[in-house]
Amino acid sequence: MDAGGGPLLPDSVLYEIFLYLDHVDVLSVGLVCQQWHAVARDEFLWKELFYRYYRVSREVPRHPAAVSWYDEFQRLYDTIPCVEVQALKEHNDQVLHLSFSHSGCLFASCSKDCTVKIWSNELDISLQHSSNMRPYNWSYTQFSQFNSDDSLLLVSGVFVGPHNSSSGEIAVISMENFTLLSRVRNKPYDVFGCWLNETNLISGNLHRIGRITSCSVLWLNNAFQGVESENVNVVKRLFKIQNLNASTIRTVMVADCSRDSEEEEVKPKQTPEPAVQELLDEGGVTAEDGLQQFFDDIMEGRVRPAMTETELETKVAELFVRSRTKPPELNLLSTDSNSKTKYLIFTTGCLTYSPHQIGIKRILPHQMTTAGPVLGEERRSDEFFDSLDHVIDIHGHIIGMGLSPDHRYLYVNSRAWPRDCVISDPMQPPPIAEEIDLHVFDLKTMKEVKRALRAHRAYTPNEECFFIFLDVSRDFVASGAEDRHGYIWDRHYNICLAKLQHDNVVNSVAFSPVEQELLLTASDDTTIKVWRSPRAVRIQQARKPRPRKLLFSWLMNQKS
Repeated sequence: MDAGGGPLLPDSVLYEIFLYLDHVDVLSVGLVCQQWHAVARDEFLWKELFYRYYRVSREVPRHPAAVSWYDEFQRLYDTIPCVEVQALKEHNDQVLHLSFSHSGCLFASCSKDCTVKIWSNELDISLQHSSNMRPYNWSYTQFSQFNSDDSLLLVSGVFVGPHNSSSGEIAVISMENFTLLSRVRNKPYDVFGCWLNETNLISGNLHRIGRITSCSVLWLNNAFQGVESENVNVVKRLFKIQNLNASTIRTVMVADCSRDSEEEEVKPKQTPEPAVQELLDEGGVTAEDGLQQFFDDIMEGRVRPAMTETELETKVAELFVRSRTKPPELNLLSTDSNSKTKYLIFTTGCLTYSPHQIGIKRILPHQMTTAGPVLGEERRSDEFFDSLDHVIDIHGHIIGMGLSPDHRYLYVNSRAWPRDCVISDPMQPPPIAEEIDLHVFDLKTMKEVKRALRAHRAYTPNEECFFIFLDVSRDFVASGAEDRHGYIWDRHYNICLAKLQHDNVVNSVAFSPVEQELLLTASDDTTIKVWRSPRAVRIQQARKPRPRKLLFSWLMNQKS
């Protein structure tokens, strides 16, 4: 101020000076006087600070729910669960998966120590129950999921069968008294399994047809198999899908279209699988004629160049599936906003055994119960297999999937193949990148809607199948990685906000469904870490008012 009480510098000059400061200094100089405070809260100033600090593309607008650039800067700075508040060490081997109950009061953890542990999510998290699955010949537990009313827990694991053969098994545990209600075989084990509704779950089975050809059958199972009447069906076949080139169906999950109530229902395009589509385009030749013609050509030596045994098996399988697959039913695309339609989503493939495609199949209302024939609806002799409603090709090894809370968006972790790679042998998948791409697909349009998120890495060789679990909250998406960190991105700005340290591979992450400022991470270092936002930590620790510290206390946890 000058002697007359007026400002020495006009606001425009102060604004230009403040542009050279970082956000910490801007808030500090805002304490000098009323004029400086007003300039230090200028919207255009904080817009510049926001784009500069978070390195967001200026083409990306402010989040539609934000009321100011200052508040948006603070939201990303103060509400990210990046402060470690607790480390849970009750597991004695690698922790593979975490899942919250829908109420957020409980969560479950699975581990190579072959236990599934149930935790009480209070201010200080505590162990409530532990179930050892070794008495049931399990090697380890790998996945869990609470049903919609949190009364049951699905636990998936690896089962050791006769002659040390490994397969999968699903167990259902009651949350009322932690008793085991039922067990269901699950093959291959990385189908994992999932709930379709409160009392029915989906499992898989695999039948070999040839060396690289198989058939995946997806089953609907009643959770109360041990207590149901012998006159009531407890299992029913949902879908039967042929697999080519050593591929199989893995990682099943269910998208509930009714959750996205403000928009129209999910409508996947009715597109046959690529291999089937190519055969359908072959000049109108019937499937039976095509298969017979191919056999005649082989017998008379007209197939040139000579096919390998693998190529021959694949060609015959493609012709057979063309003549024995039930076509998509285009009239099934209901536009009723009150429809309870659900979609089964899973990883699959058509070129090699590593999962590189996402398959989507609609589940009709009459298929959501085990009532009716055990083998499902009757089929004609020429409808041996079910076709997929839609296929998304990732062109890389899929290592994780997760749905947004409203089931509108599908997030996919993948490791890319080389751009122009050609797969000549299905048993030798292409090399894969160490960098993980996190793709985002809109399940209404079936298209990728944003550039892939990046930061995390993985190192497992391309010939091995592995999984890095991710999770999505209202505003954030988080993922594990093999570089000993968990990662958090903002869903709107597509920027990495936090990197969470572990001592080994981070296998799984899980947001609390009722409090996205709470995140859990699970690692091969045998620990589960609990992360809360700086704001949540501050609220929990507050015992008495501290005016000056609380005024700008969201700066106290400054990023390193």
